[in-house]
Amino acid sequence: MVADQDARRSADMLRRRLTAEGHLIDSGLLSKYLDVVLENGGRYELVRFDIGRTVSDFSRVEMSVTAEDEERLSRILENLVALGCHTMEETGPVHLKPAETDGTVPDDFYSTTNHRTRVLHAGRWLEVADQRMDAVIVVRGDQAACVKLRDVRAGDPIVCGVEGVQVFPPFREKERADFVFMDNEVSSERRVELAVARLAALMRELQAAKRRTVVVAGPVVVHTGGSQHLGRLIRGGYVQAVLSGNAIGVHDVEAALLGTSLGIDTGSGIPVSEGHRNHMRAINAIRRCGSLKDAVAQGVLASGLMYECIKGNVDLVLAGSIRDDGPLPDTIMDMVEAQARYTQALRDAALVLILGTMLHGIGVGNMTPSWVRTVCVDINPAVVTKLVDRGSAQASGIVTDVGLFLRLLADELAGR
Repeated sequence: MVADQDARRSADMLRRRLTAEGHLIDSGLLSKYLDVVLENGGRYELVRFDIGRTVSDFSRVEMSVTAEDEERLSRILENLVALGCHTMEETGPVHLKPAETDGTVPDDFYSTTNHRTRVLHAGRWLEVADQRMDAVIVVRGDQAACVKLRDVRAGDPIVCGVEGVQVFPPFREKERADFVFMDNEVSSERRVELAVARLAALMRELQAAKRRTVVVAGPVVVHTGGSQHLGRLIRGGYVQAVLSGNAIGVHDVEAALLGTSLGIDTGSGIPVSEGHRNHMRAINAIRRCGSLKDAVAQGVLASGLMYECIKGNVDLVLAGSIRDDGPLPDTIMDMVEAQARYTQALRDAALVLILGTMLHGIGVGNMTPSWVRTVCVDINPAVVTKLVDRGSAQASGIVTDVGLFLRLLADELAGR
């Protein structure tokens, strides 16, 4: 008799009921839920499934998940909670464990997504601040926040497991036609002009509401002639921050001072004599002035993207890398500091435009909450695919030449 009771109690421990609601079918979330269960050796039963009757209605699913051991069930639950499932059993508070040393956390720490998250603590649901992926949650008093592993301090109360954690993936408002192009399907066959027109409408809306638009740009912006058009956007007040690396600054200054980009004449597209020296000459000129800002103040730098950022009081953050020449004195070579500056510039962003950069684009994707609209423009559709694969599911793509895109966008915003 006792053995039978223990067996039933064990079976109950290995079964959980979960629910989720949203655009579960067209977003593909329902199939992801079921894949998670099967891939981790579990079984599922769809107890109830209510399909939304209109395009704006949410669907709702209730399902029972079972596994042969607690480790498998815990793994399944952790993945399902991260995708927006909520347990139907009475939810207890989050389990907090203290960090033993600086920069380390308990082995069963909860790893964050970039989706809106809340935790149950002391009888209250707390919204998690500074949402980003690949962090931990620290709860102090009535506040919870995402904290990078390196910033954890000994004794910090770390959320462990998934008990008391709820995640809310965003769902697009499909009835709003001006955002229809912002799905994460990528195709080079779509009309770029249509996407540009709708993006311009969004940028006008954000500017009127005084919301932040952040541009993440690669050096291809300069090589394709797009920097002058990005400068037009800055002058129009449509861009509040530009994030990039040393290369875009160097090649932009080279173009402004010497009329070349990587030694290629920007007007004719023909290599110039000893053009390979020009990027070093550009770095030397700025270092002699002291900084980009000093070069503008001294009249040495009087045009180009860097000039427009400084004159327009736009947040400009250049993050260094091991490959950088020089670098420019403005380039932040301390990677921890550079990440912190990127994070600060992205705070309260409503739109992120990623222009021709996989490296910085993926980095920014990791720092950006999933409710921030993210548009990636690249001639290579694989760049957007990589962003989505690494968790930035909100990223949508426009496949075209970056220089052409910026010219079309600047013209659209100028009413041409």
